[in-house]
Amino acid sequence: MDEVTFEPGSTIDGFIIEEAIHRGGMATLFKVRRDDDPTPMVMKIPRIGEGEDPAAIVSFEMEQMLMPRLSGPHVPKFVAMQDFSTQPYIVMERIAGEPLLARLPELPLGYDEAVAIAAKIATAIADLHRQHVIHHDIKPSNIMFRPSGEAVLLDMGLACSDQLPDLMQEEFRLPFGTAPYMAPERLLGVRDEPRSDLFALGVLLYFFTTGVRPFGETETMYGMRRRLWRDPHPPRKLRPDYPLWLQEIVLRCLEIEPAWRYPTAAQLVFDLTHPSEVKLTTRSEKLKHDPLRTVLRRRFNKELTRPRAVESMAAHLASAPIVAVAIDVAEGSGALNDALRTTASRILATLPSARLACLNVLKLGRMTIDRTLDEHGHNKHVDRLVQLRHWAEPLKLEDDRLTVHVLEAVDPASAILEFAQASRVDHILIGARRSSVLRSLLGSVSAKVAGEASCTVTIVREPQLASPRSGPRAGAQDA
Repeated sequence: MDEVTFEPGSTIDGFIIEEAIHRGGMATLFKVRRDDDPTPMVMKIPRIGEGEDPAAIVSFEMEQMLMPRLSGPHVPKFVAMQDFSTQPYIVMERIAGEPLLARLPELPLGYDEAVAIAAKIATAIADLHRQHVIHHDIKPSNIMFRPSGEAVLLDMGLACSDQLPDLMQEEFRLPFGTAPYMAPERLLGVRDEPRSDLFALGVLLYFFTTGVRPFGETETMYGMRRRLWRDPHPPRKLRPDYPLWLQEIVLRCLEIEPAWRYPTAAQLVFDLTHPSEVKLTTRSEKLKHDPLRTVLRRRFNKELTRPRAVESMAAHLASAPIVAVAIDVAEGSGALNDALRTTASRILATLPSARLACLNVLKLGRMTIDRTLDEHGHNKHVDRLVQLRHWAEPLKLEDDRLTVHVLEAVDPASAILEFAQASRVDHILIGARRSSVLRSLLGSVSAKVAGEASCTVTIVREPQLASPRSGPRAGAQDA
């Protein structure tokens, strides 16, 4: 391989080196440009000189496999690459926004701002997981924000995909990552667990709201292994004003067992963006570490120190969807609502980690002043919340699997679509009444939702009475 220089002004395959912008332990980043492309770009060059860590080569090969497969606003756009037969590099979009690392001197941040940041990062993680990739190095230096606000996840060198060989797993036995953010199962060699990224985000949110990392700065293997049995100080011990709902979220992310964390990043986004709907458990009020007997039980429990295989990424995400059901509480909607409940029950029975969001839209007038109270003096919003919970009672769902939402809007269909988009809903159930002249002229809410939603939509119709000529007929579902 010919010697290549990286002085400003030198050229590699048409890319003109401008300056080095970061020198890391495994690679160096250069700002580059190309005369025929105005896109701001960065070139990543692995460190392969004498005495360099061989993991730098393997992680770079992993990144070369992953980057061309990724798309969307939450990853840098891939431009070009070259393998080790000549000069290895990856060229990608240079993000023009703000790095999260720049916020560290300001810690701790206000709760609202920290939660908004965490929600954007969780959204990016959810998008990455949908592309079958686990990042494995979520930390401030690997996160930037576009001018439009989206979080961008950088550095896929430690990532893995269930659709590609995991070179890091195949060639190394020690875990690679950033010690303060590493999930307990990573120390056991487990790399196929997507909830490891949620643990790292829990560390980040704890750090950004308290100014202290939950497990300190230690990088010794023993110090890191302690998180297999020792929980961190609850945030409320450090900040007495820490919101109960926020401690609930943070400590759930930091659970030792992956199964006790959020099932998916999308469900974490839901709680971060709907704090009033967070179901509080004993986590929310903790002020001390877990008792010694609990720590000892974990310490000597062989099940907690045995690596476990998990299902594929696609199967994992499919087992824990967010399902939204739009319910009409108007008089005469009982049969249709019963059909919706039956459909929801069938779906939830097969998906024990699924979450149900019950929606109702309180329609506002375009040109009128809307009254908060009805003719009986009852608050309309509160009454509908109660009606939604009453509708859901027969489903007998655990508290953390059910939320209810009354949306106030002029256009019910748009309100449902906006909620589904913002809340990362996977499946919408919505009822459709029988045809009428008015519906034919103006269009229906269900038709607009089905036509414009970016997720699966099931339209449920109320059962029709059996006819002597046609025989019995069950309620129909139109996808």
